[in-house]
Amino acid sequence: MKDKLEQIRAAALGVLEKATDMDALEEARIKFLGKKGEMTAAMKEMRNLAAEDRPKIGALANEVRSSIEKHIEERKAELTAKMQNARLKAEVVDVTMPGNAPKLGKLHPLTKVMNTLKETFIGMGFEIAEGPEVEKDYYNFEALNIPKNHPARDTQDTFYIDENTVLRTQTSPIQVRVMEKQKPPIRVIAPGRVYRSDTVDATHSPVFHQIEGLVVDKGVTMADLKGTLEVFLKELYGEKTRVRFRPHHFPFTEPSAEADVSCFACGGKGCPVCKGEGWIEVLGCGMVHPRVLANCGIDPEVYSGFAFGIGLERIAMGKYDINDLRLFFENDLRFLDQF
Repeated sequence: MKDKLEQIRAAALGVLEKATDMDALEEARIKFLGKKGEMTAAMKEMRNLAAEDRPKIGALANEVRSSIEKHIEERKAELTAKMQNARLKAEVVDVTMPGNAPKLGKLHPLTKVMNTLKETFIGMGFEIAEGPEVEKDYYNFEALNIPKNHPARDTQDTFYIDENTVLRTQTSPIQVRVMEKQKPPIRVIAPGRVYRSDTVDATHSPVFHQIEGLVVDKGVTMADLKGTLEVFLKELYGEKTRVRFRPHHFPFTEPSAEADVSCFACGGKGCPVCKGEGWIEVLGCGMVHPRVLANCGIDPEVYSGFAFGIGLERIAMGKYDINDLRLFFENDLRFLDQF
């Protein structure tokens, strides 16, 4: 029995010495010290020994087991250190070499233009107001003096969630919500995404962006509207920009107008950009209709106001000389990297 235990010790130490990885080390442990290993089998044979021999053989068996366990731990430490050194050599970093700088993202051209418009109006004392894109028919149409079956809906009707819920066709509903909750004086801009039933082409999209403005107070006149827009448009296109107002019709303003700027490409002389007219339409505006004020609980006999709306894509196309609106939404990096 003594010789057998020594043979197990010698065999175990030989196998452990040859183990080159943790898997081989674990296999050796199971082979010699596992529940069905050689040491377990040898211990079971001790019942066949004479009573006087059992203490000596038991002590030897414990010593052999301890010896094998000790060599396993030592070999495990050696293999761990070896693997760590190999990993360090494989992952060595030459700190003198230039690194790979991550590619930084850029603001989308629409975001850039939107930020510019916001900064301009904030500098003029306006606050930013926000509202839901999925809007009630009342706020999107009826409160703006566009009742059901009104012809003005034909050019704006968009995607209906149900009979009384619609994807907003303009950011004007935000103005209504502001006037309902806040009494004059009011001076806000309402930027955001809007939806129309337009066919996609170079100048139209069923999804686009607007930024609308609203001022309501005592004594507000058309002169205030013109002065505000002239300051804004000259800030946007340059001090030499000329602004003109043409009569128009919007159900929610009276009187209404469209504002044009002298062509930023030719200065008003006439060119392909302005189609030879020398002027480019940029926004719609007008005095808030008394009925809209009354719908929001504001007395039109006491207060008056003006409103305007700007298509963000149109402003960006003029600013960056872009001739196809679809480029803004295609996420083509060849286009976006230019900005």
